[in-house]
Amino acid sequence: MAGSTPIDDDQEPGEYASPPCFMHELDPAYFGLAPAPPVEPWPVVAAWRKAERKRLIGERLALERDLRAEHSRRIAERLAALIGDPAGRVISAYWPFRGEPDLRGWFRDLGARGVRTALPVVVAMGTPLVFRLWKPGERLVHGVWNIPEPAEGEDVTPDIVIAPVVGFDRGCYRLGYGGGFYDRTLGRLPASTHAIGVGFLQAAMETIRPQSFDVPMRHIVTENCVRTR
Repeated sequence: MAGSTPIDDDQEPGEYASPPCFMHELDPAYFGLAPAPPVEPWPVVAAWRKAERKRLIGERLALERDLRAEHSRRIAERLAALIGDPAGRVISAYWPFRGEPDLRGWFRDLGARGVRTALPVVVAMGTPLVFRLWKPGERLVHGVWNIPEPAEGEDVTPDIVIAPVVGFDRGCYRLGYGGGFYDRTLGRLPASTHAIGVGFLQAAMETIRPQSFDVPMRHIVTENCVRTR
């Protein structure tokens, strides 16, 4: 977007036009004034996440279709403002699944402006994602969970990865579907790659109970705020 301020890690969150998420709810532990929580056994956390995932997906699917469309439009606007001028960047997004924010219109506009756009591809279970160049009109095939993926195209390293969230917390940690694809992938990408999680505010959680293998997003974008780590 012409005239927009591009992503800059040196910016303070207050420079964004969006209100901060959860800032009024911070507890003393956030400032280092309380002891760290005890380490929880992974089976306990995994069972809790599974239940939360089911709850959050159900709530998302219960949102009215028109409301989801309006929220998606507002998320796209906030993404455009956050990213700024996308020229010369490779931006990877996703194909919407189970009521996720639908950014395909915004993605289509990026391609029309000459931005190189990509979609994630699952090569095999338990492995990192591959990002493959794709633009509307090019052939798609059904991948894992029947999510469309590019049938052909160049594999690329994105400058910006936009990942859908099932849930997110104040630390910009992302709760996904449990496959671990984005965590494995983001840990292998260059430090210069910006990972942006997107979801409806309905997905906000106090914590996802992050583990050592969880990789936080640099930003979380919802329909009414931008959260920056």
